[in-house]
Amino acid sequence: MAQIYNTYMNETVLILADFVSSIIKNPQTISFQEIDLQKLFKQSEIDKVPKTYLYINKDFETVFQNLKNKIKLIKAAGGLVKNGDGDYLFIYRLGKWDLPKGKVEENEKMREAAVREVEEECGIKINYLGKKITTSYHTYFLRNGEFVLKATNWYEMGVNKVPKLIPQTAEDITKAEWRHVDQFEDIRNNTYPIIENILKKAK
Repeated sequence: MAQIYNTYMNETVLILADFVSSIIKNPQTISFQEIDLQKLFKQSEIDKVPKTYLYINKDFETVFQNLKNKIKLIKAAGGLVKNGDGDYLFIYRLGKWDLPKGKVEENEKMREAAVREVEEECGIKINYLGKKITTSYHTYFLRNGEFVLKATNWYEMGVNKVPKLIPQTAEDITKAEWRHVDQFEDIRNNTYPIIENILKKAK
């Protein structure tokens, strides 16, 4: 079965795969020696335009594991939440639409962390926790200057009826809204590539 890993750096994505897919538009193929996440991240801040880097190798999983071993890994979890009317939950944070998520605490199970973060950030009670959707990866610098890779596990979630949303302003969340799938356009126009991929799972 074909395998693929996407690692996001702002609007840029590094794709590690064991095949060449026709759905990957205008990729820039790079060599193993060019795979430096910190350099690619800094270049993405200079470019400020979407780019796709592609590295093909049958043993790409080992390559990806080696990348993770060279950088601090932060584990996080979040959810794509659907309410009783079939609408989906979004938060607005730091000028972008996003999905609720957060860091996994020490000794906390991934699925438990996903539910806790959604409930804390939106002031609701999750009634249903479904299957894992995907794991996303993105890089950034902490305020102390440390470069990190965040791995976020995303899960299907559900709530009964249509509960009132209370955005967690302490986490810079200024809005939390329910949206039907036909109301995603403005969200897609102002969100992160990772979130766009997750929204493809919404029905």
